[in-house]
Amino acid sequence: KSVLETASVLTAVCVHHYKCRSSTHFLKPEYPTFNKPSLQLNKQSRFFRTCTAVNGQIVQFKLSDIGEGIMEVHVKEWYVKVGDTVSQFDSICEVQSDKASVTITSRYDGVVRKIYYNVDDTAYVGKPLIDIETEAVRAVVPEQDVVEAPAVLNEEHTHQEIKGQKILATPAVRRLAMENNIKLSEVVGTGKDERILKEDILNYLAKQTGAILPPSPEISPPPPEPVQSKPKGTPPVPKPITPTLAFTGKDRTEPVKGIQKSMVKTMTAALKIPHFGYCDEVDLTRLVKLRKELKVVTEDRGIKLSFMPFFLKAASLGLLQYPILNASLDENCQFVTYKASHNIGIAMDTQQGLIVPVVKNVQVLSVFEIAAELNRLQTLGSANQLGTNDLTGGTFALSNIGTIGGTYAKPVILPPEVAIGAIGKIQVLPRFNDKGEVIKAQIMNVSWSADHRIIDGATMARFSNLWKSYLENPASMLLDLKQPAHLDTFKNRK
Repeated sequence: KSVLETASVLTAVCVHHYKCRSSTHFLKPEYPTFNKPSLQLNKQSRFFRTCTAVNGQIVQFKLSDIGEGIMEVHVKEWYVKVGDTVSQFDSICEVQSDKASVTITSRYDGVVRKIYYNVDDTAYVGKPLIDIETEAVRAVVPEQDVVEAPAVLNEEHTHQEIKGQKILATPAVRRLAMENNIKLSEVVGTGKDERILKEDILNYLAKQTGAILPPSPEISPPPPEPVQSKPKGTPPVPKPITPTLAFTGKDRTEPVKGIQKSMVKTMTAALKIPHFGYCDEVDLTRLVKLRKELKVVTEDRGIKLSFMPFFLKAASLGLLQYPILNASLDENCQFVTYKASHNIGIAMDTQQGLIVPVVKNVQVLSVFEIAAELNRLQTLGSANQLGTNDLTGGTFALSNIGTIGGTYAKPVILPPEVAIGAIGKIQVLPRFNDKGEVIKAQIMNVSWSADHRIIDGATMARFSNLWKSYLENPASMLLDLKQPAHLDTFKNRK
């Protein structure tokens, strides 16, 4: 009987202790001690420890710093719900900052016990996203979430040893490589200390398979309806008139968030810049013919060739002659910084709004390499998967508004840059040749804006004339093209 009473007491204590522990955070289990000799039996003691060992610990999973000074994000989508079991590297949610969309992945194995935000809520850096109940038998490491973004400012990374050489990569990058059967040792890291970023994996995939935008589905017209003969004298049947619907809409108020919030911030800063405008027209007749010939070659390599790679390369050659257009002015207007790299941003219209992905180091890229990079950025942009590194670091910008329509525009400078160009649509218009004959010409209009504090009108006009000459005579670009740096390295190795 005493043994049964002892077991009953232990069971009650165990259940009570389990309920108390379910609300405790990061505390080691403390086992109560009793002075009764009947409760010091080895068998009952082991039973009590077994009961408390299955109890989990609640970990607050916080939103860590995702870089670029971002302190708040917009919750777009949850991939888990309360009660779901998650493992390390599983996607938790997708958030939208004012620069890029970021997927948050789990660092723990456990069960989701609480979600702190709803969809469309604003989450703050350093505040908890969810609570995860982990197994008590596992040591809980200091909490730090893993962000699937190329430009994460996290100092905690996963290291992989390969033949004595340490490879730096975040867990999310390792998982992406594993899902695509890619060995990290074959990927060249472009991050700090040769850290492998998400872009490096995507670039590796693009070189293997080619990053091509999915072809638009062909829409075949509906078959013509069979014409039925009507007897003569039959009056025509009037078509029914669609009734006018009564307007029942209501005003609604929405918070400014995501990419729109970034646009508000950037354009507000741009109001402080005195803009100087300059417009001109460019005859692209020769370039249109050249692109038609090269398009077949690039398609065989898996790359779609548009006019934009030529525009970017011509702009880069012009920036070599007029580096003031590839500069930045400090806030106090005391110093001008001339940028060594030509990182040219391309305005891109997406379902999420206007974004400006950046083609880095255009000065050392060939036209084909620029086209390949544009294909990659367009693919990621259409899927809303552009990372922070793809959207930052620009030194000059072009807006291809002509793909939508229009001829001239008034582009707004993106601080801290000092110049931007807007490209109109290409039109077939009559023009006079050198002999005074009327010919058919492919005409495109371009509009430039420059920071008039450090750029005068003559400089902007000369740059535009040089850019125009490269495009009107594409063969002239060959005289100023420089050999990419990686080819020099390869030659030195040989």
